[in-house]
Amino acid sequence: MKIEEIKIISGVDKNGNKEAVEELVIKKGDIIILAGPTGSGKSLLLSDVEQLANGDSPSGRKVLVNGEKIDPLGIQITASLSQNMHFIMDLDVGSFIKLHAKSRKIEDKNIVEKILEMANSLAGEPLAASSNLTSLSGGQSRALMIADTALISNAPIVLVDEIENAGINKTKGIEILAAEGKMVLMASHDPSLIITAKQRVIMKNGSMSKLIVSDKIEREHLKYFKKIDRILETFRENLRHGGKLDEKTLEILENEIGV
Repeated sequence: MKIEEIKIISGVDKNGNKEAVEELVIKKGDIIILAGPTGSGKSLLLSDVEQLANGDSPSGRKVLVNGEKIDPLGIQITASLSQNMHFIMDLDVGSFIKLHAKSRKIEDKNIVEKILEMANSLAGEPLAASSNLTSLSGGQSRALMIADTALISNAPIVLVDEIENAGINKTKGIEILAAEGKMVLMASHDPSLIITAKQRVIMKNGSMSKLIVSDKIEREHLKYFKKIDRILETFRENLRHGGKLDEKTLEILENEIGV
């Protein structure tokens, strides 16, 4: 089944009031961010999409695929990525990739190298084909799954639940998925990720309260958020490896962001 878009038809908020955003359409290559405070309903919306809700969840929403309601039984069109992601399979990374590729009838002889190259462009700690899945850190696991989802998984919809603290290059990871034609629906509090998306839904009291389209001014701000992220990542790695923040650190901050 070739999926070109999904449409989320509005339901109600926690008090039974109709949602302000009547429908949300996600097409191939789209990144849509769900923003809002904890408890505002982001995870429930992700769950509605994962379960292809038909008015049978607490929100009362309906999810249409290519304009039609489909039976969720026996069909898997979503892949989920979250902060709490660890492998329990006692297998090395290379064997895992080969098995998954074989199950999807992918015959690319270089698939292991391609997955590892992509994963290592996202992870702070490199991983190898010989690495055991159970020994991977949280950041390595998520980097591997983003690469695997982008290049092997046939799930057209990727649901992401707050990976900003996952120890990976989060912005690049989301952009990779979109570039591979995935529909990305992501809950986030991170300003860099929020501005990366062309559209964002503001969640409030369990409902889609507002749909905002990012404008040119916001896109200009994105380069500054990315610069700040790069600086923070440099300092983070320095501290992880026993470094200290000193006068040189302060000089870098003053020169780069004017503090």
